[in-house]
Amino acid sequence: MPALRSPDGGCPWDLEQTPESLVPYVIEEAYETVDAIQTGDAAAVCEELGDLLLQIVLQAQIASERSQFSLTEIAQGISAKLIRRHPHVFGDVGAQGIAPVVSMEDLHRNWEQIKALEKGEDPNATPPLSRKLSRYTRSLPPLTAGMKISRKAAAEGFEWETVEGVWGKFQEELSEFQEALSGSDKEHQQAELGDLLFTIINIARWYDLDPSAALQGTNHRFIRRLEQMESAASQPLSTYTLEQLEQLWQQAKKKLKDEGRGKGSGDE
Repeated sequence: MPALRSPDGGCPWDLEQTPESLVPYVIEEAYETVDAIQTGDAAAVCEELGDLLLQIVLQAQIASERSQFSLTEIAQGISAKLIRRHPHVFGDVGAQGIAPVVSMEDLHRNWEQIKALEKGEDPNATPPLSRKLSRYTRSLPPLTAGMKISRKAAAEGFEWETVEGVWGKFQEELSEFQEALSGSDKEHQQAELGDLLFTIINIARWYDLDPSAALQGTNHRFIRRLEQMESAASQPLSTYTLEQLEQLWQQAKKKLKDEGRGKGSGDE
């Protein structure tokens, strides 16, 4: 990495990168790693973990050039944190009021207490709900964070009495979003779209559905149908009319659905 970042003979692309410009690649490589793990392909997992590690090394190299921190400090920092947060393995369990670990509940409680001590907070105080929920917006993809926030808020009483109330909220947010679209305020439109999506997440929670898995499934189905359309087409799809594309789409959808039935799983 120092060679790639060297002004003398280095790679122009690597040289122009900043921590901010690399953010999309960190996310992309993390998702590709997850996808490889879910497929169960060990070789792919190994490769994707290497790509993810590259992002860490590159961030460390840039920070080192700026005299901020090094790859060694990253490793030392996480090692110290692991030791600090596992006193039942590495240290004195009774230190600073941390109780012995007997169950998973004890483990989670101690973990939160140790984190509070690290921040100089009272480990026995109950943090505000807003603080508990805010960490999800920093550490999780938006759909997953939305579901976590929805569940935690509902457990604290922020909940509709019946599912009809959720559907009513959906209609309200849909109307507000449509009204916002009639104007020109992009920020307002974005906010109303977010409100609508959060309501859909709440609907998913009420029906015990996973919105992230649902959207991922739709993405995969769309690509499978597109592949089928391309294989059935005699010319580039861009040359077809909208009506012809719709016909190809329906044919692809039916074929994949029939194939799915034959294999015991549908492509609805």
